[in-house]
Amino acid sequence: MARFLSTVAGFSLASIALSSPLTPQLHAHYNASSPCAQVSASVATQTATVPTVPAQLAYECITSVPFNQSAALALVDGVVPYFRWQSNTAWLKDPPKEYVEKVQPAVDVWGGLEKIREKIVGDKYDSEFEFGFELYLLLQSTHDGHFVYVPDVIGTVFNYARPVPLVSASSDGKELPKAYVYADVLGESFGNASFSASPISKINGEHAKDFLENWAQYGSLQDRDALYNGVFYELATVSLGPVGSGIGTFAGSGRGRWIYPGPTTELEFENGTSRTYNNYAKVLIPFNGITDGESLYKLWFTGNPPTKATEPTPSNSTTPTPSATATASAAPTIPAPGYPPPVIRESHNLIGGYFLEDDYSDVAVLSVPSFVGISAQKAFQSTAEKFLAAAKAAGKKKLVVDVQANGGGTILLGYDLYKLLFPNKLGHAAADRFRAFESTDVLGQKFSEVAEGLPRILVPEDGNETLAELIDDVASSVFNYQTDTDVNDRSFPNWDAKFGPQFQKGDNFTNLFHWNLSDVLTPLNSGGIYIHGYGPLSNYTTQPFAAEDIVVVTDGYCASTCTIFSELMRQRAGVKYISLGGRPREGITQAVGGVKGTNNFPWTYIQSVAQFSVQNLSSTPEEAAQLNKTELSEYWSDVPFDRASIGNAINVNFRDGIRDADLEGASDVPLQFVYEAADCRILYTKQMTVDVTAIWKAVADTAWAGKSHCIAGSLGGYRTTLAKRELSIQDKVLSRRTKQWRRELREQDYPLDVRTDLRNVKFAGDGIMWP
Repeated sequence: MARFLSTVAGFSLASIALSSPLTPQLHAHYNASSPCAQVSASVATQTATVPTVPAQLAYECITSVPFNQSAALALVDGVVPYFRWQSNTAWLKDPPKEYVEKVQPAVDVWGGLEKIREKIVGDKYDSEFEFGFELYLLLQSTHDGHFVYVPDVIGTVFNYARPVPLVSASSDGKELPKAYVYADVLGESFGNASFSASPISKINGEHAKDFLENWAQYGSLQDRDALYNGVFYELATVSLGPVGSGIGTFAGSGRGRWIYPGPTTELEFENGTSRTYNNYAKVLIPFNGITDGESLYKLWFTGNPPTKATEPTPSNSTTPTPSATATASAAPTIPAPGYPPPVIRESHNLIGGYFLEDDYSDVAVLSVPSFVGISAQKAFQSTAEKFLAAAKAAGKKKLVVDVQANGGGTILLGYDLYKLLFPNKLGHAAADRFRAFESTDVLGQKFSEVAEGLPRILVPEDGNETLAELIDDVASSVFNYQTDTDVNDRSFPNWDAKFGPQFQKGDNFTNLFHWNLSDVLTPLNSGGIYIHGYGPLSNYTTQPFAAEDIVVVTDGYCASTCTIFSELMRQRAGVKYISLGGRPREGITQAVGGVKGTNNFPWTYIQSVAQFSVQNLSSTPEEAAQLNKTELSEYWSDVPFDRASIGNAINVNFRDGIRDADLEGASDVPLQFVYEAADCRILYTKQMTVDVTAIWKAVADTAWAGKSHCIAGSLGGYRTTLAKRELSIQDKVLSRRTKQWRRELREQDYPLDVRTDLRNVKFAGDGIMWP
């Protein structure tokens, strides 16, 4: 898909420059002796693929990059057209009271951007890093994982890290959790240490709890307990390898990699000992020819750095949920430490099925740490189908669905997994909407006009490639009113009926709409699959498990497509949710703590679709010129893309989710701003940090065995039906395999250096929340 993206690169119709009253000028506040020269000298002596230097040296180098006033103004003005696509800026500025009290404070995005602009015009920044970091933090402070822009000075040159991942664990599942060095827990767990792991009492002289809760706020999630979990090493996250958020933000994974941690980290322990670790930085670019901050700026921050043409960047599509363009490897290459032998598992660990052993032999587990951000949609769907069939054939009575670490992925895979479990339930629990403003209106009018002349078929019978491209790029687009239905699942008669707009919170939004899951073009929006219960799969009607025989467990990281799946499971199917871990505080936590927006859009897609409309959908030069007199003229500048860090996402949250009116708690408040407690909260124990089956067994105990591990909430309504039964031959074989796997576990099976590195991975612009 996204065929048209390659057609617009050379088009320059009335391309506008971002004018500035300021003269281009570098303010050189630093001399050329320099920390950057020391970095260059160090890198030259190293043979590692990714060299490292002390964190302090890297920070001194990057903060010596001089501030370019006119270039900064061009960047801040250049992001404005894309900020307009962010769906919820009005709600971020004035969120509901409960959201402010329990989740995050209000953020005035437009006011914050204007303050940055005023500082630029007033020449108030001392370095390029100070400016870039303030711009980055403005977006990060929204805690919307779909709203991302990482300036080059923040993410292109260095990633920071601490050499010590931590875990958070309760001593007995009831006492509030404490932080531990993960290597100590591994040593204790496998009998290779002569001591019991001691909890951390202080970090850099500050109470560990306070330090970690404050550090957690640098993460991308909204819920504070989910953010806290993200600080630590977690098996589900590590199982995703380079497309997960690594070993925790404390150790420099996920968004922790862009935050300078200081030169050292001192840990004090409850047993009276202490350790000091030297923090470091990964050097992501060649340092040839770099002698100081000014030469670093000129070589890498002027729009054409040496590897920008060849470094892979996130791909895009003309559709809201495109298939990704990464090539999936044929064989499993990503380890899943702490996971038992699977019944079946997708090769990238995006989804896998497991059977528990012995007294838990009635329990099947579907582990879903991702809804796919690479080209594995068909493999994902096939794995789910085969495992559920195998579980029923093996006589399994209960199903645990584990969505720990699930940051989203292909949107319609979330719908499909729900329909695999509940084929006879309604297919929607929330409607979508987006901001109604000039750009979206102009695009909708043009796309809808062109689409009205196209047949709504998946593949032209005559093999007409031009027609196939138009169907792919235009007919299946959200900007074609025929793609969706209204909330009563009726077709829209025209674009105006879909666009509205509706006025709310001082902003305009489209009318609400649903995905048309019966649409013939569904495969174009789902990575090549149909949805169970619709179209060619409409004969799938047998529900594999009753709702009371299913429970979902999450670490709160659940975001994007995972939140869509969860809205369906909780609101339509009535399935109970268990949240894990959280801050060392009493009380219940949220099960869904990530972005609840229902679709992100890469800025590159926005630019491409705007340019495509002017160049490719205009019937005459006069019409093209007329379109270019609208807001579409603002999408020709490449400044925001030239100044973005290499290999990192640039996204907005395009759609909000609004709960269907017939469901409890329905309102016009976007789901992003709705607080919802889990049904039960279970704490991680040390055993759970090395053996994921300990989590699944605690969940099964709580749901069906009458042995509640909840420290808050309960699973009321679930029957105590998990009982020991005579094991089949298959059960006995599986039990032996699992016990052998557990006996053979070693400390070295748990990598302590997994880092989020998106430079060599291509994603699609679907619903995934970026690390």
